[in-house]
Amino acid sequence: MEPDNDAPPGAGAWAPGKVAELLGVSPVTLRSWSARYGIGPPAGAGRHRRYSDADVRRLQHMQRLVARGMPVREAAEAAFGRSPAGLEVPASRRARELTEAADELRYASVAGLLDETLGTLGPAAAWTEVLAPVLRGLGDRWQRGDVCFASEWALTSEISLAFERFSRRFPAAVPGRPVLLACCPAERHSLPVEALRATLAEAAVPVAYLGQLVPAETVADLAARLDPVLVVLWSTAPATADDLLAARIRALGCAVGTAGPGWEHLGDRGFRWVNDLASAVELAVEHAGA
Repeated sequence: MEPDNDAPPGAGAWAPGKVAELLGVSPVTLRSWSARYGIGPPAGAGRHRRYSDADVRRLQHMQRLVARGMPVREAAEAAFGRSPAGLEVPASRRARELTEAADELRYASVAGLLDETLGTLGPAAAWTEVLAPVLRGLGDRWQRGDVCFASEWALTSEISLAFERFSRRFPAAVPGRPVLLACCPAERHSLPVEALRATLAEAAVPVAYLGQLVPAETVADLAARLDPVLVVLWSTAPATADDLLAARIRALGCAVGTAGPGWEHLGDRGFRWVNDLASAVELAVEHAGA
């Protein structure tokens, strides 16, 4: 039998750092799994705690289950054959952990917490219950004069990357005409649309996402070429809401939905307007299933 090149000296006594490297996760994520789900050696083992070969195999199995879309908590229970240890983590605690990690610019910690939150709660609940409240909290701090630009930049960047990682778990090409998600051309705040994209990917709804700062001409061209069942145009503020683009896309024969607070001032222009994630998902699913 070939020796296991990933095994440390004295196989059967894996150091946490080696396990984290093998699994491709941060040590913070590994410690979080251990504390929340009772995985691996007991915390009382201190700095000399080691994972057994069986622990490592089960962790690899757990990762495979997560990659197939199973929430982390359920994957831990399935892989380790017992109920996860500890209480359900409240959304307020997740939000506090994320805020503290972002304030301290601990990027790896932020990434690990985001992956764990998305994997456990799913993108819709993660956005509504944890991520949006954290971002609103940062906005409130700005209003009070607390200059927290670095924290906000770190967090928003990592949230975007985490949504991308989550979305890649699901097939990129789902049969059927897609729902086309686009920010209005001048819109720079795209995280709500990225949350919608991840939620639709999880629900196996065909989706195409264009990103931010895409020119109106390109959005209209792609709408004509992709033949989507629905085009959702996102705007955060009135200054970015592009009703001329919405009308242009509708003239192509596409159904158009407007999303976000930026559209509210325009009133009823004949477009379905949604202003929360649940309503946007409902609108997309309604058209995808038509």
